[in-house]
Amino acid sequence: MDMDLRDLAYFEIIAELGHLGRAAQKLNRSQPALSKSIQRLEESLGTRLFERDGRRIKLTPVGELLKVRGKQLQQSVAETQREIRDFANGVMGNIRLGCAASMADHLLPHLTATLLSRAPQITLNLVIGQDDLLRESLFSGRLDMVICPQYEADPLLQFHALFDDEAVVVASRHHPLFSASYELRDLCQYQWVLPASTVPARRWIDNVFQSRDLPLPQVQIETTSISLLPRLIGETNLLSFLARETLEDVKGVTHLREVRLKETTMKRTIVVFVRAGAYLSPAAQMLLSVLKDDGTILLG
Repeated sequence: MDMDLRDLAYFEIIAELGHLGRAAQKLNRSQPALSKSIQRLEESLGTRLFERDGRRIKLTPVGELLKVRGKQLQQSVAETQREIRDFANGVMGNIRLGCAASMADHLLPHLTATLLSRAPQITLNLVIGQDDLLRESLFSGRLDMVICPQYEADPLLQFHALFDDEAVVVASRHHPLFSASYELRDLCQYQWVLPASTVPARRWIDNVFQSRDLPLPQVQIETTSISLLPRLIGETNLLSFLARETLEDVKGVTHLREVRLKETTMKRTIVVFVRAGAYLSPAAQMLLSVLKDDGTILLG
């Protein structure tokens, strides 16, 4: 018996909720219909996918494997539909581009203008976010490519280096830290505004202090909003961490100043990530080609 894609979609929801009744409610199907769906899957695979766990149900080891493979299969089907639709419509297509929030304001305006001048008919979905969330969206197929700092290698991803940049600690130019000479340990006296600890830049700055047996930065405000940071830092005594290019863009307006310390200057490579073997629309292929040929186009 062949596996039915609709049964697979139902299986995903049941596996996610761990409860047949809740899955039936979410899918607007009867519980017997979902039981029959699971039965068909189990018959086609020749093994059980769920087992009882009190009032709930949980996946067997085979069920866990199918959950992973099922997501990949659903993603492949969605990409095939998109590819055929692009081909049938004869259009350049759509680009779903993610960009790290720490550099979006600086990089995207010029990149977008260049792209539209070369291909006025394309459409763009721009997603700005923290590196960890962008990576998750790329893995799940919700994004075609992501521009962000390079992180640890992953066999499911391919990347191309675009340019090198730096991230630095910043403060208001009126910050008391600047009233005398300072060193790394002096930064421990002040509160910070930083992204969540899942973000690579936050883990890096935490490690700077931890590796030198100093207290971790005291985070008073944790935020995902990079656009909020410059004015927030400029009007408080909070310290933060910004890309140097962002600092150069805003320091005249927001009165920010770099806290110049070798230890807190993070050198990094900005890359464009795509999923290995994933479908890219003609428009996305064109953008990737442009970035590979001249990644510095992002810098204007």
